[in-house]
Amino acid sequence: MDKNRMDNKAQLRYSGKVMRHWYWCVLVVLLQLVLTAAVLYVNTLAGCIVGGFTVVLILSLVLLDVHYRSRVLIELMDFAHKFSGIEKEMLKNFLVPYAIVQPDGKLVWMNDMMAELTGKDADYHKNISTLFPAMNAAHFPLDEEARSLEIEYNERRYRVDMKRVWLSSMLEDLEGVEQTGGESCIVALYFFDITELLAFKQENYEQKPAVGLLYMDNYDEVMESVEDIRRSMLEALVDRKITKYVSSVGGLISKLEKGRYLLVVNRKGLETMVEDRFSVLEDVKTVNIGNSINMTVSIGIGISNEDYVQNFEAGRGAMEMALARGGDQAVVKEQDKLSFFGGKTQRAERNTRVRARVKAQALRELINSRDRVIVMGHKMTDIDSLGACVGICRAAKQVNKPAYIVLGDVNSGIRPWISVLEANENGGERLFLDHEQAIEMINYNTTLVVVDTNRPSMTECEELLYLTRTIVVLDHHRQGAEKIQNASLSYIEPSASSACEMVAEILQYYDDGIRLKQSEADCMYAGIVVDTQNFVAKTGMRTFEAAAFLRRNGADMTRVRKSFRDDMSTYKARAEAVRHAEAFMGCYAISICPSDGLENPTVTGAQAANELLNIVGVKASFVLTEYMNKVYISARAMDEVNVQIIMERMGGGGHMDIAGAQLEGIDAEEARVRLKEVLTQMTKEGAI
Repeated sequence: MDKNRMDNKAQLRYSGKVMRHWYWCVLVVLLQLVLTAAVLYVNTLAGCIVGGFTVVLILSLVLLDVHYRSRVLIELMDFAHKFSGIEKEMLKNFLVPYAIVQPDGKLVWMNDMMAELTGKDADYHKNISTLFPAMNAAHFPLDEEARSLEIEYNERRYRVDMKRVWLSSMLEDLEGVEQTGGESCIVALYFFDITELLAFKQENYEQKPAVGLLYMDNYDEVMESVEDIRRSMLEALVDRKITKYVSSVGGLISKLEKGRYLLVVNRKGLETMVEDRFSVLEDVKTVNIGNSINMTVSIGIGISNEDYVQNFEAGRGAMEMALARGGDQAVVKEQDKLSFFGGKTQRAERNTRVRARVKAQALRELINSRDRVIVMGHKMTDIDSLGACVGICRAAKQVNKPAYIVLGDVNSGIRPWISVLEANENGGERLFLDHEQAIEMINYNTTLVVVDTNRPSMTECEELLYLTRTIVVLDHHRQGAEKIQNASLSYIEPSASSACEMVAEILQYYDDGIRLKQSEADCMYAGIVVDTQNFVAKTGMRTFEAAAFLRRNGADMTRVRKSFRDDMSTYKARAEAVRHAEAFMGCYAISICPSDGLENPTVTGAQAANELLNIVGVKASFVLTEYMNKVYISARAMDEVNVQIIMERMGGGGHMDIAGAQLEGIDAEEARVRLKEVLTQMTKEGAI
């Protein structure tokens, strides 16, 4: 080996950093020559002596270079060779599984840990996907940036860091090696076992706290329905079921007062509650020791990444949402996401009128404190929305405040009523505004009243919500995740049959001397008739009392009934929708209502959905109508199915037995398929 090295010594030379030390030797010689010249100038003898030493120094450096150059280079080569072997041995014994593959995935080399992991030897050169099916060439990085992939192997989880290495940078300093056919590369794979790390992360996730509230919705009503001697027993049985349920998921529950609890549960326990869809909601209803009314509970749970205080605030917000939606349900709030469970039963009608009286007085104060009142309902205004708007206008005029109703496109269902209402205005005063007029008129001294909807996107003119600071919301639909923010007064009563019923009740406590015009009473009465399907659906004691109040103010059933008569094309379209209805899953009637030639096809679709409920065995009906590049779904039910939660899955909402949705970008047939998928999925989940 030494002979070969010596034969090649002529080819050996210093380079790089090794060469730099000779530059210093040359610099020292130059300085020595300068010193010699200086001394010689001062003293000839001294200069000759220094010059002699300079010659000796130069000769010594030359002889050292000639004699030791080859030996130094050979020693450097030996060190480099040994260091390369050490590097290779270290990589081979690297404690992290490491492998090199070709761009197509073929295995080139693996270290000992990789061989131990896979049970293969170093001669294994098949594709990496034969060892790890979850990984193939498609996962490799396309450039020099590293890429990571998580895989599972032998019941362990690994993070594979992949790095593409270009061979051109490795071969450019090697003589006698030339690349052809474009750039070549290899891919280096590092396998890091993250099983324990993921387990710790999962444990940390599962232990995150969630704080919530649990309320008995109808505590007072249920207790009044049983004998005094049994009340404590009933409360104890319900308390036991609630405590047992929360304890079964590792949670803690503490009673705050009668019918109200504070609960704390970790994320793992909450997931268990979600999986069984809060079965305690149904379990509590089974407690019966003679009570004529079943107990129902509402649950609101908050989750955040902050502390317990933030969780509690989120839980309180979730409880407010559960109660606003009618109770008998659980709401989980995580940041801005809301999840709803339960809510299958109709909210019991409250006999007390205290809330209505309080809201009526608050409404009067807000109207009195501003210069004018603007009222609007939802898009595609129907008779219930129009009737409620008319009632609020009468309330404003009772205290001498000008009031206006915002309308967009007027459909055939309300056009006759608008004509009558405008004709009965004193002195021909303007009652209705379009969007532009309303935007121009509204200011901070305007009270904006929203009726028959609580979703900003569904209001007649959403822009008005951001142009005033006094907003009143009156609605009988259950509240969803989307709601009008910063309302000065919000009165949402899901147990009410219609918005007209709510407004009629408010008017009775608004002013003792209030009187409606005959046309106004007729309009509000018509709103109640439509939403209750002629006093058949969702009709309670307070519904009849509101109707009686309107009758006392001149409402006439004959005039109202005449206003509901349809033309022949509308009647035929409704009959066609009923005739072509299909029974899906044996209990859901689904049909498509033709819209050609109809001025207001969505109303016709809603009427068809009502008629389909008259068929034996139909629990809910869904009629789809194509109109103005959208598909409108009218959903109706009696008491066995909550169509509101079904329509919420479709992007809509509404009430338990009257709901709807609007779909864009698809036709009626595609909407029918999507509806069937939602019904199938919710049935499997037990949500309906």
